[in-house]
Amino acid sequence: MRTLLTNGSVYSPADPHATAIAFDDGVVTWLGDDSSAASYANGADEVIDLRGKLVTPAFVDAHVHTAQTGALLTGLDLAGTTSLTEALDRLAAFAKTLGPDEIIDGQGWDETRWPEGRPPTSEELDRAADGRRVYLSRVDGHSGVVSSSLAAAVKNLSSQAGYDASGRVERAANHAVRDALGELVGADQRLQDARAAVKAMAERGIGAFHEMAAPHIGPVWELPLVRQAAEEAGLAATLYWGEPGMFDRIDEFGLAGLAGDLNADGALGSRTAALRDPYADRAEHRGHAYLTAEQIAEHVVACTERGVQAGFHCIGDVALDNIAGGFELAAEKVGVQALVAARHRLEHVEMVDDAAIATLARCGVVASVQPMFDRLWGGPSDMYAERVGDRWAGMNPFGSLARSGVVLAFGSDSPVTELGGWEAVRAAAFHHEESQRITVRAAFAAHTRGGWRAAGIDDAGVLAPGTAATYAVWESDAELVVQTPDQRVAAWSTDPRAGVPVLPDLSDEAPVPDCRRTVVGGRIVYDSEGWSS
Repeated sequence: MRTLLTNGSVYSPADPHATAIAFDDGVVTWLGDDSSAASYANGADEVIDLRGKLVTPAFVDAHVHTAQTGALLTGLDLAGTTSLTEALDRLAAFAKTLGPDEIIDGQGWDETRWPEGRPPTSEELDRAADGRRVYLSRVDGHSGVVSSSLAAAVKNLSSQAGYDASGRVERAANHAVRDALGELVGADQRLQDARAAVKAMAERGIGAFHEMAAPHIGPVWELPLVRQAAEEAGLAATLYWGEPGMFDRIDEFGLAGLAGDLNADGALGSRTAALRDPYADRAEHRGHAYLTAEQIAEHVVACTERGVQAGFHCIGDVALDNIAGGFELAAEKVGVQALVAARHRLEHVEMVDDAAIATLARCGVVASVQPMFDRLWGGPSDMYAERVGDRWAGMNPFGSLARSGVVLAFGSDSPVTELGGWEAVRAAAFHHEESQRITVRAAFAAHTRGGWRAAGIDDAGVLAPGTAATYAVWESDAELVVQTPDQRVAAWSTDPRAGVPVLPDLSDEAPVPDCRRTVVGGRIVYDSEGWSS
C-alpha cells in the first residue's frame, strides 16, 4: 500500500524541513516539502492532508508488564485514591459487580498520599469485599495486601519472609501470592488483559514495547499470550524473562534475553530497595539486596557467552554498587568488548553514582529508565524525599547518564505509571533536579530510537528513506517548537537559527498531543475516527 501524507510537519533528521512523507509496502520511500509531493500522489492508495499535524516515529515503551497493565485497565484501579477510605470504597463497589467466587486483583494504591498513612489490613479487605479473595498490589508492585481468604489459599504464606499478620506482604511472601494468582487467574483472562493493554498502547502512539516478565510477576505461560495479543494488534513485542539460568526458555518463548525484572533489590515505596544508609522514615532499615556482585557476574558471564542479553532491576545505591561490581568481575572473565557486544541492560537505575555510571558506560550497558518516577515521586516534598531525605536529588540522573555516554531507553513500567510517551519525555526534560534534565530532543530519542537500541536493533526509531514505516500522527493545540529545558523558539518546521526538527511544546501548561494514527511496519494499528477526512 502506498500512502502520502502532506501539509504537516515531519520529525526527521534526514530532512529537518520536511512537510510531507511517503510510504510504500511498509517502508519510508520519500520525504520532502509539499511542492515536491505532487509527483508521489499519482498511484498512491491514500493521500492525506495533515492540516498541520505532526508525524514522528512511534514510541517504544521499553518496560511494560502487559497483562498486568490490562488488568488495571479493565479491573480495580486504585491509582489516584486520596485516602484509605476511598480505596476501600472502590473495592467494595467493584466487589458488588462480581460473583462470590471471583478473585479481585487490584493495583495502584499509595499510602504515602493518604491521611491514614498506612495500607489496608486483611480484615478491612474482608469486610469491603464481603469475604472474596483479594490481592491489592502497591503502586510499585513490590508489596501488597491480601484478604484472609486469599491468604488461606497460598501454601505456607505465614512462614514466608516478608509476611505480616496484618495482611501486608513483601519479598518472598509477595512472590508467593503472585505465584498463587498465576494459577488462580486463567489464560483466557490473561489474554483478555493483554489485548486491552496493547490496544491502549496503540491508541497512545506506542508501536513497540518490551515485556518485562519474571516469575514473581506472572507465570511463564503468560509470554505466548502477550505475543499473541501483540501480533493480533500489530505491535512489535520484545520479550524478556527475569530468571537466571533459564536458557532453554530463550528459544522456547522467543526471548531477547534473561533480563528485565530480575531483581537486584526492591522498591523505595515499599522500603525494599537496598540502601547504604537507613531509610529516612525508618531508622536502621536499609531495605533488601537480593543478589550479590558475584551472583550478578555469574549471570552476566553466562549470558554473554551465549550471546544473549542479561539485565537486572536495580533501584537502591547498594543494588547499583553490586551491579557495578558484578560487571567489573564479568569484564575480568570475558573482557569488556564482549560485554559491549552483548548490550546488556538495566531497569530503573535510580540511585546510581558517578563511579557506577562509569562502569556502565565502559561496559556498554543500556539504562532502561522511567522518567515518570521523578515526575510523580521526586522533588523535596514527595515520596522519595520522605523515604531517603535529601538523597532524592541524586536519583534518576538522566543527565549524568547521558553525558557519560550511556544509552537511555524510556519506559513506563506500566501499570506502575500510566502509558504515555509525551508525558515521559516532558518528565525527563523538566526533571525536578535541573542538573539532571536532558533536552526534549534527547528525551524523545530515548523513547523512540533508544527503545529499539535497547533491544539490539540499531536501524529503527527514525523516519528516513529506507526505514520501516513505524510512525504516529499527532494533533496538538500547542505550537511546534524547538525545545531545551530553558529555551522555547516558535516554529512550524525548524528553528531557522539551528536548522533542527521541531517537537510540541511540553511545558507544564501545554496539553500533550493527541494520537490520530499509529502505524507499525506499514500496518495501521490505530486510527481515530474521522481524523483524515
